[in-house]
Amino acid sequence: MQNFRTSLFRCGLLLAVFLLIPMLAGAQSSTSFDRIVALVEDDVILKSELDEAIGMIERQARSRGERMPPRSVIEEQVLERLVMTRLEVLRAEATGIRVSDTDVDQALEQVARQNGLNMSQLRAAIESDGIDFREFRRDVREELMTTRFRQRVVNAMDEITETEVDILLASNRLGGDEYLISQIVISVPEAASQAEVNEARRRAEDVRARLDDGLEFSTAALTFSQAPDALEGGNVGWRPINAMAPQFAEAVRSAPLGGYSDVLRTPAGFMIIHVRDRRDQSEIIVREFRARHLMVEPSELVTPQQARDRIFELHQRIQAGESFADLARQYSTDETTANIGGLLNWFRPGEYGQFFQEVVESLEPGELSDPVQTAQGWHLLRLEDVREADRTVEMMRAEARDMLFQQKADEEIERFLRQMRAESFVEIRL
Repeated sequence: MQNFRTSLFRCGLLLAVFLLIPMLAGAQSSTSFDRIVALVEDDVILKSELDEAIGMIERQARSRGERMPPRSVIEEQVLERLVMTRLEVLRAEATGIRVSDTDVDQALEQVARQNGLNMSQLRAAIESDGIDFREFRRDVREELMTTRFRQRVVNAMDEITETEVDILLASNRLGGDEYLISQIVISVPEAASQAEVNEARRRAEDVRARLDDGLEFSTAALTFSQAPDALEGGNVGWRPINAMAPQFAEAVRSAPLGGYSDVLRTPAGFMIIHVRDRRDQSEIIVREFRARHLMVEPSELVTPQQARDRIFELHQRIQAGESFADLARQYSTDETTANIGGLLNWFRPGEYGQFFQEVVESLEPGELSDPVQTAQGWHLLRLEDVREADRTVEMMRAEARDMLFQQKADEEIERFLRQMRAESFVEIRL
């Protein structure tokens, strides 16, 4: 089973890299006149980089059917994001984090699979949009570096304990409906004066009035919000109502579906919530799978070509009637399953990774997969059986653990990045 922390960051990375394709479309790598818009430690950010990043945000907004505020409004937000990315890359390099060409190749292969393409088709699609493939690889490399940097920060956290899970479950903050929400945050500085608090409240009330007058929420978030998700239109995602603080839960329940909350006072400032959708989250019925797995991985004694030849030979032998279990015991290099005939007993979707899940879901019970290749080696999978199971209690414990981990991870990353920003030399030259 995959380590939860590793799979969490792998999913985040895959999504981020996947989004690079539409974001980069049509981007220009340089302009006829360039200048420095920010000094970041010993590095610089150029105006051409800022222009390109703003262009990406604009194309994303158009693809979602959203209107963009004037460039001057989002320029500072986008530049700050570029500064933070550059600082993370520099810090990652300084702490010894390295990303190899093989790592980049594997990430690109995942992007290609997600788009239903092979690598040649992916490259052709990128270059047909006027994007230099070398620059695309550079962006993927930086995404991998920042992801590994954040993973290192999170891995230093204390583990979530069963006691913490029990306390959260006892608080009755899980279950119930889930809401799809977005937010606008007008921040208030620490130790703010009453005048500063009043000014922030006035700005929040002004934004709320503009929403009533027809301003799109995503446009308002891009224009006014000071939250990290502002450039994504304030999107927070699905959140269980019982996991929200009572003040927020009441505001969400009171707002009409598709409507907005009143201005809320929070420790960070003032907030407006957009309630976009709602779904029931009560009984949890999941499909579970039982399968057999055989892996042949290259080693010092087995070349990649020999591993490939062996898996295809084993595929033919199983099709001819030989026992999958016997061949797995004899040839599989998966140490966790080889001695039990490759058996993967009942497991939930995604438990062994998205790639394996896609293969398993493409099979009928009793059907053998074609040989498939991953970074670990070559694989054969045979689906043995499928069942539906009520996993409400199990899933609620898993949800509680995931929620606690995500809250701690978000807080730790935010704290670390804020400290890194404060300690770093940055000079803005807009």
